[in-house]
Amino acid sequence: MGMPAQQTDWTAEMVRALPDDGNRYEVLDGVLFVSPAPSLSHQDVLGGLFVLINSYVRQHALGWTFLSPADIEFSPKRLLQPDLFVVPNTGQGKPRTWAEVMALLLSVEVRSPSTARLDRVEKRQVYQDERVPEYWIVDQDSRVVDRWTPGDLRPEVLENELEWQPKVGIPPLRIVLADLFNPDAD
Repeated sequence: MGMPAQQTDWTAEMVRALPDDGNRYEVLDGVLFVSPAPSLSHQDVLGGLFVLINSYVRQHALGWTFLSPADIEFSPKRLLQPDLFVVPNTGQGKPRTWAEVMALLLSVEVRSPSTARLDRVEKRQVYQDERVPEYWIVDQDSRVVDRWTPGDLRPEVLENELEWQPKVGIPPLRIVLADLFNPDAD
């Protein structure tokens, strides 16, 4: 469950020392959050998004698309593991370690019942503070995507189609949400 652990001022270094027990550990402003492994339906939606986004990112040489587990450390007290994220191509080549990832072009969380508040409040605030251009919260139960940008006070709630255009001059990626949420429907 995405609940804060005991009151300790946690750091990324402390989290890396924890055992690899199948849980997801994240530090948001010094608070440790522990989440269980995701469900099968969560992974199904996430896999579909990865295929679409990765193809688009590669086609337009925007950067690199990754899935968690990953250690995205914005600061010693901000270590996150987004479900899916895009590291921008800054001309320095593909990162070789997580420590080389200094910024994100996109961060995506597929909401789970145990992580809803964490995704919508704590993580959103961190991504907005860190100026991640877009943060998506994919809600497979409600069949919507909340899109956040750094200055937003409220999300843009998308019900039919998600359009992402991270760079002017290239065509946008269009994702039909009905197809994403019903991958086997023909």
